[in-house]
Amino acid sequence: MQRGVRLCMVSVCLLVSLLAVAQQAKPGVLAADEIKHLTPSNYFFAGQSASVQIRNTAGFRSTNGKLTLAGMVDTSGYASDVAQKYQGLFITESKLNIGGSELQPGQYGFGFSKDGKFIVMNINADDLLSVATQTDDKLVHPMPLKMVEDGGSYKLYAGKKWVSLKAE
Repeated sequence: MQRGVRLCMVSVCLLVSLLAVAQQAKPGVLAADEIKHLTPSNYFFAGQSASVQIRNTAGFRSTNGKLTLAGMVDTSGYASDVAQKYQGLFITESKLNIGGSELQPGQYGFGFSKDGKFIVMNINADDLLSVATQTDDKLVHPMPLKMVEDGGSYKLYAGKKWVSLKAE
């Protein structure tokens, strides 16, 4: 009888362990259902709240399980000087290397400028980081925003412009 109880307990422990491993999220680009679940419907930036375009939101989970999200927002209510450079939300739980510059974990605004820069701003719309973007002229179907894994880092695209993101 005791042997049967032990065998049953070992089986239960093994099953619980397998379920826990199966539920752990894998690193990489987030699936659409994860994006939908994780992304806020509105985002506060520079004194206003704007609706987030879930269909134009992307993100990744690093190897340590930390998340990074970027999503386009409706900037129609913002002052023209803010709307010119602010395109969306940028949330990261990890320290990132963005095009050679370091960004601490936090919640930010971002934009791709017409002069080829990727800009990250604090909540008050002050520039914190500005790096040169790359252009992918071979990209057949550019999208407003997407993320692609690139050998341990990620490319954040806005149309054909992109910047490299690497969790540290």
